[in-house]
Amino acid sequence: MISERVRNFSPFFFDTGKVAPRYGGQAVLEGIMIRGQNNVAIAVRSPSGEIVTKVKKINTLFTGKLRSIPIIRGILALAETLSLGMDALNYSSQVANQEEDTPPSKFSSVMMILVSLSIAVGIFFILPLLVSKPFEGILGSDVISNVAEGIIRLLVFLVYVTAISLMPDIRRVYMYHGAEHMAVHAQEKGKPLTIEEIRKYPTAHPRCGTAFLLTIMVIAIVVFTFIPRDPLWMVIGSRIVLIPLIASLSYEFIRFNSKYETNKWVSKLSIPNLLLQSLTTKIPDDDQIEVAISAMKLAISTDAKSM
Repeated sequence: MISERVRNFSPFFFDTGKVAPRYGGQAVLEGIMIRGQNNVAIAVRSPSGEIVTKVKKINTLFTGKLRSIPIIRGILALAETLSLGMDALNYSSQVANQEEDTPPSKFSSVMMILVSLSIAVGIFFILPLLVSKPFEGILGSDVISNVAEGIIRLLVFLVYVTAISLMPDIRRVYMYHGAEHMAVHAQEKGKPLTIEEIRKYPTAHPRCGTAFLLTIMVIAIVVFTFIPRDPLWMVIGSRIVLIPLIASLSYEFIRFNSKYETNKWVSKLSIPNLLLQSLTTKIPDDDQIEVAISAMKLAISTDAKSM
């Protein structure tokens, strides 16, 4: 589902290079995934009420030297997002439905990712391009139509996020999303991972995947503004081919914001992203915070053992 795909972009991808390791993750079905330094920890509440956990080692492709190269690291982060996110969603679905934990084949995983990407590209890139066609030729320039396309894309994204937030199942995912952020806040502050302590923190986080998606929408406006809109096949191709570049630039932007988040001027750049998270995060209940604590503690302890 595209709704889960939206949540695949999450804080753990924006490592700022600081000495203290940063954790983050994503909400899944009745659970939370936390990405550590070399491992991923998943905690899911089963129908019986038990918290079931799983640890998976991260492919060295996503943790090696290439991850330190600007632009390249953004593409790797996007690939890691899709890969780990898909695995976490599959696992949480199996636990929630009390199915046997059988990892999907590489072929089926790749096909699911390709299908999800195709749907996302169609809705958020191709559809706004086609809808903006009536704006072509205004003032004798392609700039107006390209800017109109970007605004339409942004509106489609906001309507989509708002619409799926009305679904009960997605609302619960958003509650887990809030629990994940609150636990990340507590971990970053070096506070005890208890329900009482975690309750002190907000559900919004500057390194959220929602921020990543919103940044992509804004940077796409800039990148596509000066691209000619004729012939049509070239315009459509540019919207697809340039997605990795736009994602990389968005990654670098959020990475910069995260690195200098204490600067009062830089912090203002995160305000739109934090406001948008009022749609994609909800106040969690204690049971959901317990799941976040389990995932976070497991990720931290697994990292400690692998050092």
